[in-house]
Amino acid sequence: MRSTRWKAASRAAIALAGAGALAASMALFATAPASAGTTLGASAAEKGRYFGTAVAGFKLSDSAYTTILNREFNMVTAENEMKMNATEPQQGQFSYGAADQIVNHARSRGMSVRGHTLAWHSQQPGWMESMSGSALRQAMLNHVTQVATHFRGQVVAWDVVNEAFADGSSGGRRDSNLQRTGNDWIEAAFRAARAADPGAKLCYNDYNTDNWTHAKTQGVYNMVRDFKARGVPIDCVGFQSHFNNESPYVSNYRTTLSSFAALGVDVQITELDIQGASASTYRSVVEDCLAVARCNGITVWGIRDSDSWRASQTPLLFNSNGSKKPAYDAVLAALNNGTTPTDPPTDPPTDPPTDPPTTPPPGPGGCTATVSVNQWTGGFVANVRVTAGSSALSGWTVTIALPSGATVTNAWSANRSGNTGTTNWTNVAYNGQVGAGQSTEYGFQANGTAGSLSPTCSAR
Repeated sequence: MRSTRWKAASRAAIALAGAGALAASMALFATAPASAGTTLGASAAEKGRYFGTAVAGFKLSDSAYTTILNREFNMVTAENEMKMNATEPQQGQFSYGAADQIVNHARSRGMSVRGHTLAWHSQQPGWMESMSGSALRQAMLNHVTQVATHFRGQVVAWDVVNEAFADGSSGGRRDSNLQRTGNDWIEAAFRAARAADPGAKLCYNDYNTDNWTHAKTQGVYNMVRDFKARGVPIDCVGFQSHFNNESPYVSNYRTTLSSFAALGVDVQITELDIQGASASTYRSVVEDCLAVARCNGITVWGIRDSDSWRASQTPLLFNSNGSKKPAYDAVLAALNNGTTPTDPPTDPPTDPPTDPPTTPPPGPGGCTATVSVNQWTGGFVANVRVTAGSSALSGWTVTIALPSGATVTNAWSANRSGNTGTTNWTNVAYNGQVGAGQSTEYGFQANGTAGSLSPTCSAR
């Protein structure tokens, strides 16, 4: 949903944990494998970086999948197996089998592992969804402590908190059950993670934070700056970078990376996928990372297009049959041609540039809704984007017909009517006002299979 001083050999990574020098971070991949220059991971390692991918545990039995995984990548992120509902399905009863499978596969082949994620408003187990207040806070902290302790020494970094900021113009926190336990919940999670695993790097991870001019980006930036000033243990910031027609790559992306890096944190591109797999855009993203000294790694969110949560957008580096796409060649060329940069500037811009954010052109009056789905066995998360047409919205309603057997278990940033069948969604107080051509998002988690969701939107 989204780190450390990276090295394929975990033993060395642990030994170096806690060292503050960027030089150590850059040196860890200095010794590249024999295939240097011919694979993504080896080429990234030559630049002191990693190139990773998200892995689904059930696909490790697919030999075509694992052939590419083992050949190309030197970092692994579990796609769903380390999330809260997977690791603590019943309160106090932890389940690590699926996550351990991924970790063991990666480490036995010299890959490092990023942990994803310790605390999130989404994909919570049912027992946690019904909790609130001090009981929820304590349960969250216990979850962070137990999971980080279990993987201590095996995971080089954690996305401690995922997607805690709201979309839109406020730049503030997302309303969630965790946020309602108190505004210090993120800080508390980071402190618990540091106590549980002092050797892991601790990251904040989010989406739609790529554009330096956006309020959400500035909100996260201000939190990180505050944490660094007060000594809250934060080591890195993850930029999911799910680029598509509605959330495109922007020319100030490098400014965003360098500005965060100048706060004294590492920056990583954690869930990269690009609609249509534009070779030029993939190359630009890699070049932007190489240009920022503390951008020490890139993770693509899946291997083949068929493995992607956005499979219909063909956003990855390999076709569904496992063949390399032009985007793969562009990424490899960028990694091989890149040079190790100097340190980032010490004085980042504190105010957004004057250029307005890139937005899709206004459509007809009213509104439209699109949906992206992350499906796993037995459940899914749907993120719905509401876009105003040629006139601003003062409120909106989205209708989604769920397939038989699908039941909504959790939702955020919208009011809902109905958990099964035809569901109606309306804006909450902070996201009803949407400017012409602008967008806002809400999401929900459900049991069952998503099928083909076709949301419709009406202004109100």
